[in-house]
Formats: sequence, structure tokens, C-alpha cells
Amino acid sequence: MDQSERDLHASSFGAAAAAYAEHRPDYALDAVSWALGAAPGPRVLDLGAGTGKLTAVVVASGAEVVAVEPDPAMLAELRRSQPAVRALSGSAEAIPLPDASVDAVLAGNAMHWFDMAVAGPEIDRVLAPGGVLAGLWNVMDDEVEWVAELARVSGPAAVGPRDTPASWRAATAGAHLPKPAGTRGTREAAGTDGVARFGSPEQRLFPHGQRRTADSLVATLGTRAGMLVMPEAERKAALARIRSFLARRPETAEGEFTLPMLTAVLRVRRSRVRTPGGGDA
Repeated sequence: MDQSERDLHASSFGAAAAAYAEHRPDYALDAVSWALGAAPGPRVLDLGAGTGKLTAVVVASGAEVVAVEPDPAMLAELRRSQPAVRALSGSAEAIPLPDASVDAVLAGNAMHWFDMAVAGPEIDRVLAPGGVLAGLWNVMDDEVEWVAELARVSGPAAVGPRDTPASWRAATAGAHLPKPAGTRGTREAAGTDGVARFGSPEQRLFPHGQRRTADSLVATLGTRAGMLVMPEAERKAALARIRSFLARRPETAEGEFTLPMLTAVLRVRRSRVRTPGGGDA
């Protein structure tokens, strides 16, 4: 995907903000707990927060959260659904928070849109020493036979390169994180003094699921970026193909069912930087 196509996909969600809020899944609480387990304190930034799907789970975990989102329509939906949360207009590349003001930065289905050459130093700036950066993605559990077939029928516009466990591991193994400590010569690796601050990434998968009907699952897949930017005739044909598949499967043909999912987490820790006096910064 070239930069212009990437920008088009990244900016596609605002027009479907209400549908996104209604149909996109939340995140497994165990996944959020693991992501925050290494953080030195309770202050969390939900970066690229969208309509607040991850924000709500962070609130439920008991952490203190501030949400930052660039799209006005998504931000309005977030403020409507999470009125008690401080929600700011901003982006990963321009975070409207002071230096060292959060203990963890989380991103739910958003980190792959960040320009990490610019966002890396910004995240480094707002994270406290020892803080955590973690991306969370909901992926389909394609070890379940009918889910694997659904992914094939849906096509890459609806089930993309991070939407199954194996493809997620391949696509996110360090690809969207600042470079590990000890790496020099790249903006995303280093702070203002040129010293890289982030350790090696860790990956974990956590069981999850979403109650759906055939209609609501079709609507969910229709909120994927690849589907939103399709020509309308192609989009309708793709959704009709998915609907026909779901109508034929005994697991999904009638009433509600649970879509087997996993919440996938990619976590990296910001190192503690030594001051000239030898203490932790």
C-alpha cells in the first residue's frame, strides 16, 4: 500500500463513525490488563482512540485515561459514549500532552496508521521513564473452520493483513514500533539526545468473542477500511457475497452467535534513561 492509499484508508472511518461505534468489537479485558501490567503507573493515553472502544475497557480496568483522536466525527462519538473521559483532538504525530505525562500509550486497531518516524519521538516524549507502548488488534480465530472460510470468502478488503493470528504476527512483529534500544540513526529509535529508548517487542494473544447476527456481522465487516473506500457497486457485491455465505452456514444462519476472536497485543517498554548523576530519569 503506497502512502496516498494508506492516507485514504486511514481517513475513511469518520463517515462511518456511528456504524463503527455500533458494530466494532471491544477488547478483551485480560489483554488490556497485560498491556498495562508493565506500566509504572495508572496514567494511560488511548492514542487514535476512534469512537472509544478501547477507552471504555481501559476505564473498566481502573486506569486513568485520556483519549486522543484526529477525526472530528469519531471524536464526537467518543465524547458522546464516554462523557467522563478527557478526549482531545490530536494525532500520534502531534500529541497534545506534556512531556512524561503518561505511564502507558495504548492504540486499538490504530498503530498501523501511525507515521512512526514522527510518532515514535512524540510517544517517547509523552511517556514517563519505564512506560509502556502497546498496540491492540482484534483478530478472527481462523483455527475455527467456518471462520477460516469466512475470511477467504470475505476477501482482503474485509479481512486484511492483521485480521488473523498468523498474519497479525507477521505484519506487526516490530513493524509499527520504535526501534529497540541500542539502535541508532533513525528518528523513531531515539530521543532528543540520540539514544534509543525502547526495548524489544512482546506479542500475546487473548481469547475474545463478539455476539453477532448475520446482519450485524455483515455490518461489522462493512466498517473495515478496505470496504469503506471501495466503489459502491463493488462494496455491495462483496457484502452480498458475505451475507450469502453466512446464510448457508449452520453456525450463523439463524439468530445470535459468538464470532470467535482473539485480542492480539504488541507491547514494548520505554527504557529508564540515566541522568549524568547516575540516577533514573
